[in-house]
Amino acid sequence: MLKLEPRPQLSRFWSYGSPILALAITVLVGTALFALLGKDPVKGLGVFFWEPIKNGYALGELMVKATPLLIIALGLAVCFRSNVWNIGAEGQFVMGAIAAGGVALLADKGTGPWIVLPILMAGILGGMVWAGIVAFLRDKFNANEILVSLMLVYVATLLLGYLVFGPWKDPMGYNFPQTKNFDAVTQIPRLMKGSRVSIGLVIALVGAGVLWVFLFRTRAGFAQQVGGLAPAAARYAGFSSRRAVWIALLTSGGAAGLAGALEVAGPIGQLTPYVPAGYGFAAIIVAFVGRLHPVGMIFSAILMSMFYIGGELAQSRLGLPKSLTGVFQGLLLFSLLACDTLIAYRIRRKAAAKPVSAAASTASLQASTPLTAPVARTTEGTV
Repeated sequence: MLKLEPRPQLSRFWSYGSPILALAITVLVGTALFALLGKDPVKGLGVFFWEPIKNGYALGELMVKATPLLIIALGLAVCFRSNVWNIGAEGQFVMGAIAAGGVALLADKGTGPWIVLPILMAGILGGMVWAGIVAFLRDKFNANEILVSLMLVYVATLLLGYLVFGPWKDPMGYNFPQTKNFDAVTQIPRLMKGSRVSIGLVIALVGAGVLWVFLFRTRAGFAQQVGGLAPAAARYAGFSSRRAVWIALLTSGGAAGLAGALEVAGPIGQLTPYVPAGYGFAAIIVAFVGRLHPVGMIFSAILMSMFYIGGELAQSRLGLPKSLTGVFQGLLLFSLLACDTLIAYRIRRKAAAKPVSAAASTASLQASTPLTAPVARTTEGTV
């Protein structure tokens, strides 16, 4: 029989090298998958790993996809390092999009470019309010934040559906469930002409730098991480566990809401039922592949956006289902989990229990069990 035995010391090299190994395993399994589907593996892998970077326009689209993934992952990293498991970033993303869309719909002909800032602020507040519900229930009633945050994703999605099918539906939209296109003045400024890359990319990169400073150069960031690693030590040091929960969830929710605002006021330009694109869930993989480090998450966000674009191209060029994106994301995650397990544990063969003979078993039982009760000494004349 095989068993997992904890390693006495973790390998520092493989702690950082396992994401690369997980990617290599994903590529190998993906190659076999393309072959089983009757597609050219070289062409299939090229769709995922070459087409998204082959020219300037493709790189721009790659950055468009990577921006929300990175922003959401940065917020989730604060949660996960604090041992707060926010799985509902997708719902906070949707609520940020709804709040930002509501402000964008207020724009008219007299509105100036200044409205972009209120749109972004509304997105941040929308995500924070949705995450604040999770923080409140965790703080006051010790509710499980995994279940609460995940269930709120469905509530946010249903609320979005109600709005685009109901009061915010475009009367001139031929009965399609969508709002009117936002005015041009509400659009997030783009970095260059002919590209959809917006200032959201700059915000994401600046956010990565701010998170690095917060986590590794401030007392508050240190308190967050100590609270996650050793809650008892954090309490002994005077760090508030309640404050850590609120900071983690509000930061994560605000980041997801900002990503939602950048998405609807940028590439999408309106609210539709298809705003939930799975970015909130994919960002969990981005955070862990990036080792919860800001620099690592930049590269993992680019990798994950390649999977998104590759899935779309595989659908149009190879006739494969778009769900192939999720297959590659899942392969990467499970490969990483397997590598991390082998970093922390080693496989050992468990020795089979030796059979014990009946005679030896009886002798052992007699030796360990008294057969007669002890008799007290008596003296003459006593009964």
